[in-house]
Amino acid sequence: MKIHRERVASPDVDIVAGPRAVLEVLRAGKRAVRRLILARQEAGATIEAIRALARTRQVPVEIRPRDELDRIVHGATHQGVLVEVGPFPYAEAETLLAQAAAGAAPGFLLALDGIQDPQNLGAIIRSAEAAGVHGCILPRDRAATVTAAAVRTSAGATEHLPIAHVTNLATFLESAKSLGFWAVGTDSAAGRDLFAADLTDPLVLVIGGEERGLRHLTKTRCDLIVNIPSRGRVASLNASAAAAVCLFEVARQRRQKTR
Repeated sequence: MKIHRERVASPDVDIVAGPRAVLEVLRAGKRAVRRLILARQEAGATIEAIRALARTRQVPVEIRPRDELDRIVHGATHQGVLVEVGPFPYAEAETLLAQAAAGAAPGFLLALDGIQDPQNLGAIIRSAEAAGVHGCILPRDRAATVTAAAVRTSAGATEHLPIAHVTNLATFLESAKSLGFWAVGTDSAAGRDLFAADLTDPLVLVIGGEERGLRHLTKTRCDLIVNIPSRGRVASLNASAAAAVCLFEVARQRRQKTR
């Protein structure tokens, strides 16, 4: 039985492609998995791990010719592995904030103010999960959402990091500040040197969009603006690279402080 294109395009169904992303979808158990589709003759340790998890979760497995997988994802890279899943389950922003505030370690949240490219979103989430962020906040409007492309680029990190939607990011920052968080925004051309700022207190790191950076209203809600000092001739890093630098500077400072 083939997957019909209209079924795949349903808002209730998504296709995640690639061994690493599929493995993490199955490991996390965060959302419903309808079936696993493998290309013929696919083998290796990662494929065996995927098969084992599919058996444990009682996920149907279908073996198809590689060209069928090509058609399902419209020619996108899949490396012989697809999984059909339900919608991405966003967390509640209030719950995420409360959990980060109540944890033993200082709260560490990431807010993205208008990231448009799903691949940038995925790359940033991958860095955030690796850096120990407790959760990520996305605006509902005019911003990338957690699509299959974001899942793949994140190498499945989207399935492990709690991600919430908010209608108004500025209002969320005010709520976070009322619970003792600092709102730390980023700006490529202004603000305090990132490496000279104390980032060990509970904070929400706010990264702006690819073209315009932080919106004015968001920027006014930040307690501190930081920039990444650069010695090169290129004006600034792209959004995902800048986010990674900032995220791991926070992680580095906190690790050093606990020592």
